[in-house]
Amino acid sequence: MKIIILGGGVIGVTSAWYLAEAGHDVTVLDRQSGPALETSFANAGEISPGYASPWAAPGIPTKAIKWMFMKHSPLLVRPTLDPGFWRFAFGMLRNCNAAAYEVNKSRMVPIAEYSRDMLRALRAETGIAYDEREKGTLQLFRTEKLMGGAAKDVHVLSDLGVAHELLDAEGCVKAEPALARVREKFVGGLRLPGDETGDCFKFTNALRDLAAARGVTFRYGVRIDGLIANGDQLAGVATDQGPVSGDAYVVALGSYSPLALKPVGIDLPVYPVKGYSLTVPITDPAGAPESTVMDEMHKVAITRLGDRIRVGGMAELNGYSKTLPAARRATLEHVVSDLYPDGGIARTGTFWAGHRPMTPDGPPVIGRAKFSNLWLNTGHGTLGWTMACGSGAVLADLVSGRAPAIDARPLGIDRYSAAASTLVSNMKEIHS
Repeated sequence: MKIIILGGGVIGVTSAWYLAEAGHDVTVLDRQSGPALETSFANAGEISPGYASPWAAPGIPTKAIKWMFMKHSPLLVRPTLDPGFWRFAFGMLRNCNAAAYEVNKSRMVPIAEYSRDMLRALRAETGIAYDEREKGTLQLFRTEKLMGGAAKDVHVLSDLGVAHELLDAEGCVKAEPALARVREKFVGGLRLPGDETGDCFKFTNALRDLAAARGVTFRYGVRIDGLIANGDQLAGVATDQGPVSGDAYVVALGSYSPLALKPVGIDLPVYPVKGYSLTVPITDPAGAPESTVMDEMHKVAITRLGDRIRVGGMAELNGYSKTLPAARRATLEHVVSDLYPDGGIARTGTFWAGHRPMTPDGPPVIGRAKFSNLWLNTGHGTLGWTMACGSGAVLADLVSGRAPAIDARPLGIDRYSAAASTLVSNMKEIHS
């Protein structure tokens, strides 16, 4: 089949790779001048299947209120009149309970674990390099209360068979020796030894080159103006360079996916959640992280990428804003300087922001949508890099009519219709 992929970030490029491997004729369209120049450009660098958790969790509404009064808050919410904002907000609130959290995490971990396995296989097959490291992730707890809150994650990780270990402060220092210099700032951590790190931008560009060598066509500087429907099929894509047609279409536009889908009657509950990063040159290798350390209090990850430290995190619900506020940079500088004061000079770092495509429940949306030849691969939130290879492989199987290696049914867009029906039924029961 001739397949048109909309979006050239890490999800679009991995989709192209696996679809080409399955024997399809693939073309990728992107408005930028090259691959991975938006959300995939400077993310936190984590490949963290064990940390694949929905943001909608028990206690989050209460925490969100407390975060509003923190100087270095991990969350900033700017309500708007946009219906998409309110749908996302209320949808997330509906999922902030123990039962929903466990279901949603159980849907996220399998695709994340499968994706890590596919990445390892890809690396073995191609020798692709992207400043990769296989030294795990350490979720660092500054207080006993935060450490106690890890119980729900440990329970789900145990049920899913994900390797993990709870560490005291000395155990954290053993895993990340540079933390010995700030030993008094934390009480313990949750380590996920199977997690990895790497530069998503480098990976996406390298895989683009490999895919192009296998016949994938990449067209950059192409503005996508809309999808062209014809009955129960899509007939093409309208662009500023004329219509582009194929046998099947894949929407991998990240946070912009809902904007492309709404005109053809598809209501995708994905909302842009802005995240920030700081990239700091390493000045003292012994004072830098070995892998990724997640500061649970500030929701900021600190990752070693070659000769750089990538500091990334926070969540800002502010539509498609592209501003770079000094206060957000100050938070990143504070966290990295507090935990790794000797690793690099934070004020010299490069500041960046991107829009994560978040779903209200947490899992991505992968599968067919409305039209017989339209497929979605989007909504990965903060885990696009973690889930990229697995998502591309699952999508390629679905498009090719093969059964994926994992059950992809819970990742389909129809789960939102089912959730809405359940909510209506529950409301009727309450008022009857």
